[in-house]
Amino acid sequence: MSLRIDQDHSRFRNIVRGRIRQNLRKYISNGELLGRQGKDIVSIPIPHIDIPKLRFGDKQQGGVAQGDGDPGDPLSGSPQEGDGDGKQAGDQAGDHPLEVELTLDELADILGEELALPNIENKGKNAIVDKKDRYIGVRNVGPNSLRHFKRTFRSALRRQIALGTYDPKHPVIIPTREDMRYKSWKTEEEPVANAVIIYMMDVSGSMGDEQKEIVRIESFWIDTWLRKQYKGIETRFIIHDAAAREVDRDTFFRTRESGGTMISSAYRLAADIVERDYPSSEWNIYPFHFSDGDNWSVDDTLLCVDILKKLLLPASNVFCYGQVDSPYGSGQFIKDLKEHFSGDEQLITSEINDRDAIVESIREFLGKGK
Repeated sequence: MSLRIDQDHSRFRNIVRGRIRQNLRKYISNGELLGRQGKDIVSIPIPHIDIPKLRFGDKQQGGVAQGDGDPGDPLSGSPQEGDGDGKQAGDQAGDHPLEVELTLDELADILGEELALPNIENKGKNAIVDKKDRYIGVRNVGPNSLRHFKRTFRSALRRQIALGTYDPKHPVIIPTREDMRYKSWKTEEEPVANAVIIYMMDVSGSMGDEQKEIVRIESFWIDTWLRKQYKGIETRFIIHDAAAREVDRDTFFRTRESGGTMISSAYRLAADIVERDYPSSEWNIYPFHFSDGDNWSVDDTLLCVDILKKLLLPASNVFCYGQVDSPYGSGQFIKDLKEHFSGDEQLITSEINDRDAIVESIREFLGKGK
């Protein structure tokens, strides 16, 4: 019975996984995530998966194949359409989406399969340490859960042979307390690959709520994929208009300011953070910058190019620039980057015109496997 339940559960999970993958682009573009629960769980709405059920009615009541009826008459108990216009409260149950909980690792696997994302070839394995218990021997004491049955019975067999109580014709082996053997373990420290994601965003007046929502959605999926690739990961946030400052995640997505835009201020701050906290020989570094393409002047754009060439690109796995379409932005900065870094695979640019473009933008950023 337990095996049958496990098989049914596995089939159901496969069906759910297929539904989620089928609708993944819609979930990404609409942001249809009903909220993270705990640290590693996300809840996703999927269409109902109805399982047929038989219901026995009262013998005194009419039903299918009983009593009078005409073709087209509804079956007993089936839902009827009401006379309401949808503007007033009703007394019938509504249609509710089924919420399925997935781990972020499962969600990352589905994302990787759908977008054909390659696994990342990481670098640096000595800044973060992972502890693992390895079973390396046998000892005479320990909990029953770690009892080594083969070694226990071998010890009992040797004892009975030595005492002359072992009968090959009737091989009965009864271990005593002195025969008990238990697995022993040793905790080993192992360096693991680690990464830092540095998000930068223009928060000047031309970046409205819709533009910030696009950045929020895309950053969630970027986080999900990179956390699947690395056991140790950190995230830093920088906002800028004419000046840049580091903030927490909540402030990053909620701040809106006015005034000019100097992108170089964000790039310089990011370069300072990398130099101070994340040696490129030990860390996988992923800067992501989102803007509507406006910058203060040509001189500041040239300064950005200089910082990228000398500081950020040499230290980063890749540098990703996403230009979010805004009715108030000129969109010039992505053109300047393409002109100065034509053919340079270290810098990836993506134009995000609306929510439907988020999926392709993620593929452009993560599809090289760096």
